[in-house]
Amino acid sequence: MKQERFQKIQPVLGRAKPALPFLGLTLLMVVYLFVVGFRPTSMHLQTIINQVAVMAVLSTGAVFIFSLGSFDISLGVGMGVSVAVGVISYNAGAGVWGMFAVCLLIGLGISLVNSTLSSIFQLPVFIMTMAMMSVLTAVLQILMGGKTSLLVPSEIQAPIKAFDSLWIRLAFVGVYYLLCVVLFNYTKIGRRNKFQGGNPVAAAQTGISVAKQTMITFLISGSGVGLSAFLTLTRAQSVSSGTGASMGMDVMMAIVFGGMPLSGGAYSKIAAGIIGSFSMVLLSQILTMLGVSAGTSQMYKAVLFLAVVFAASFNYREKMLSRAEMF
Repeated sequence: MKQERFQKIQPVLGRAKPALPFLGLTLLMVVYLFVVGFRPTSMHLQTIINQVAVMAVLSTGAVFIFSLGSFDISLGVGMGVSVAVGVISYNAGAGVWGMFAVCLLIGLGISLVNSTLSSIFQLPVFIMTMAMMSVLTAVLQILMGGKTSLLVPSEIQAPIKAFDSLWIRLAFVGVYYLLCVVLFNYTKIGRRNKFQGGNPVAAAQTGISVAKQTMITFLISGSGVGLSAFLTLTRAQSVSSGTGASMGMDVMMAIVFGGMPLSGGAYSKIAAGIIGSFSMVLLSQILTMLGVSAGTSQMYKAVLFLAVVFAASFNYREKMLSRAEMF
């Protein structure tokens, strides 16, 4: 009887599922407006956009990895290392665009190492990213040289501050997002990612180079790491040992909140990075304004993350056959 009821409502649930991330984002917007008394100031909006810009770039690049059914929780620490090297290069006289190039190259370099370990040496992605997170944390501490923070001296900050503009940040995010949309939806890179994520064995049998595809995917994600590091520097002009420490998990939660299946495959969508980033930032702002501590806030996010994953996988579990039904 329960099975028959589920079969009747299953088509309705299937049609409604794509709209759930937007409904969740709308709900968070309403709650946020209620918390600020339906009178958000320009400072409120700038704070949200500044935070969304960094997370959206990092999350959009990470969608490519998620579409393979993989994930990289070292992205946040990788961004921290990119920021640190960017500060060091700028203080050495590299200039703003030199700093931008350094941040981008470090992000790509870290992703190249990750993709090599994953595709060439066949290391499990979860184990590899856990190990890389520890390695990158150690590298960041070495770059800090025992200091609590590295910063750009105030007397040479002017060129960086010129990039601390709302419209410039939106332009960076918009251009990067459009490039990712084209790559993911209109080129063979995105199609192969979805195919490989849905059925890696079939993808390999059709002639797709799994190693090559994985490497391209990680490099695209690495470009997001470098760009998010640059956007972080235009705002903060400094780095500490904790920079980006929680971003890896935040990105994972953002992508899932944006409607991205953890299994990747055909239902992957590039918009999950943007939608999820807005949702995560709004949720963080709501909890902060309600006086919730950072530790308790992470706990609430984790509980919500588990609830979303459970709800998203419910339909999949219902479709699975029991051992008795398989024979």
